[in-house]
Amino acid sequence: MLTLLPTPIGNIADITYRTIDNIQKADLILCEDTRVTKHLLNILKDRYNLKLQDVTFLSFHEHNGKERLEKIKESLKDKNVVYMSDAGMPVISDPGQLLVKYCQDNNIEYDVLPGASAAPLIYAASGFDSGKFFFYGFLPNKGKERTKELNKICSNSFDTIIYEAPHRIIKLIEEITKIDENREIFLAKELTKRHQKYYRLSAIKLLEELKKSAIKGEWALVIKGKEEKTKTLDLSDILSLDIPPKAKAKLISKVTGKPIKECYEELRAKS
Repeated sequence: MLTLLPTPIGNIADITYRTIDNIQKADLILCEDTRVTKHLLNILKDRYNLKLQDVTFLSFHEHNGKERLEKIKESLKDKNVVYMSDAGMPVISDPGQLLVKYCQDNNIEYDVLPGASAAPLIYAASGFDSGKFFFYGFLPNKGKERTKELNKICSNSFDTIIYEAPHRIIKLIEEITKIDENREIFLAKELTKRHQKYYRLSAIKLLEELKKSAIKGEWALVIKGKEEKTKTLDLSDILSLDIPPKAKAKLISKVTGKPIKECYEELRAKS
């Protein structure tokens, strides 16, 4: 059986009891980077008395995932196999989906445990109240595709969650500023960690703030959705409509609050 395990995105205390229990029962641990996972497990041994049985570690990432599947496919059927992302929920912006799809296609039992994830956390912290958000993940690094995707994001009405590398965070805000310098952005640095910091500013003001701040660390942001402008009918629009006077009177009544009869009489007087 395969179990996909969430790992803390920063604060080690966010590990779950179920995750620890599954690690201790594992025969095979698949992970994005074995060094990162072993470092985490060493911390868990010290703080939470984690005890590992005779377990094998294998890297499983976007470059070797398909090759690894051939090697471990029998283990998925008869051993306790766990997959651990470097940080956060597995499958979200990492190669764990290859494992899920393989299990689905081959009728292999699997489970995904709930846990820490930066995307819902940053949206909750943003205070944006539309209730509609879109998770994008990482933009293309550069080129026309990046520009195209960012323009699409800034033109829709959904708040959009983006992850970005620290060495590109200022570039990203500069790019958003060129599209809409007044667009509101919520930016979070080092979520759940000691130096966590929140910003909620327009793109242009955020750019000024970042240029005088330390940018080292992990970043995520929410770009507020574009406001949809709704056109309201005014009296001139209604008067120009080619509809019967009684229908016009009803529309004018809705706009002005006047009784329909009064609106109808006024229309007759003007005709």
